Amino acid sequence: MRFEGVLPEDAPDPRIENAKRLKLMPIPIMGLVPQPTLEDPDMIGFQYGQDSRGYNEMSASITYMLWRNPVDKSDPINLAELDEQTRASIGFVPPWPRPQWLVEQVERLRYPQLWEAVRTTWHRDPTGQSSVAWVLTDHLIHILMNRNRRQWIGGNAWDPHTRNARNAPATREVAVQVDGAEVRGIEIDTDPVVYAVGASLGNNGVVTAVLPREELNYIRIEFAKRGRSTGFS
Repeated sequence: MRFEGVLPEDAPDPRIENAKRLKLMPIPIMGLVPQPTLEDPDMIGFQYGQDSRGYNEMSASITYMLWRNPVDKSDPINLAELDEQTRASIGFVPPWPRPQWLVEQVERLRYPQLWEAVRTTWHRDPTGQSSVAWVLTDHLIHILMNRNRRQWIGGNAWDPHTRNARNAPATREVAVQVDGAEVRGIEIDTDPVVYAVGASLGNNGVVTAVLPREELNYIRIEFAKRGRSTGFS
């Protein structure tokens, strides 16, 4: 039976199609090193830009689930702070069958997520906008405006005049672990809500992470090439 306006039970998992798009990335996609407190459920955002010569930029952003107590996942400490309306929405079971991937996706909402926490960015042509500082600031703005509902103090983040003139937030050099090697990177350690760090990957690539400060004790901030997670990419 089909219900009007709802996904059929056999609707394809969107992660399958997304995995095909991710193969367009000219450089490896980076993530945080495997660790018990982080789960990679193949929730990867993908963006790209094109011009007359083809693709000129791409980015892939990984969302993680956070387990504050990975030994006992039933521990209430692992639950996200949700309002009553959200909890009711998650618990609602509709009178029609849903795809299994959608059921699992809804269930994951019970737990804290590090939304688009690690981003791999590639630019075909090196410019000021492909620098680590610029890419890291872009990632930071993206998180603050979309997840923390905060107005970016630098003005309209999408206004090129604002972007060209911005010289905040302050960045400083820091050692970063990438694929087991220490490289020179930069951090933004001035925001009260999130911590941001990034480094060059070579081949016009940059890896960045923007993480909630309140969860930093559960996260080891070291980067590595992302391996297969659940078979989609």
